[in-house]
Amino acid sequence: MTTAEQLDDRYGRTRRRRGPWIVLIAIAVLIVGAFGWMTVTRQMNAVDADDLGFDLVDEHTVNVRFQITGVQGKDVACIVEALDEEFGVVGWKVVEIPGGETHSQALSATVPTVSAATTGLVNSCWVA
Repeated sequence: MTTAEQLDDRYGRTRRRRGPWIVLIAIAVLIVGAFGWMTVTRQMNAVDADDLGFDLVDEHTVNVRFQITGVQGKDVACIVEALDEEFGVVGWKVVEIPGGETHSQALSATVPTVSAATTGLVNSCWVA
């Protein structure tokens, strides 16, 4: 037994094993990379909708103006709703928008209602 081995034995020092640490670090890097990639792809397919206004055409019709921002060249679908004075849904419509070359599009949709509405808005949009 060498002097170094005797000292290691006396003071309880052992050789460090680097293999398991390297494997754990590699797994951690892969997990962080996977979550980062999922976040980036989710943001690339995100669609933002902003209400621009509404017009009460008659007792059974609302015209909703809105703007979508986000995805270029992909079809988008939006749910447009008409609400009454108690915020109950009195009409809704799924609007399908073909992909365009611009980052932002201003649109309008006519929503039929079952009773008088007091407002109209976009509930949500997604890449179709």
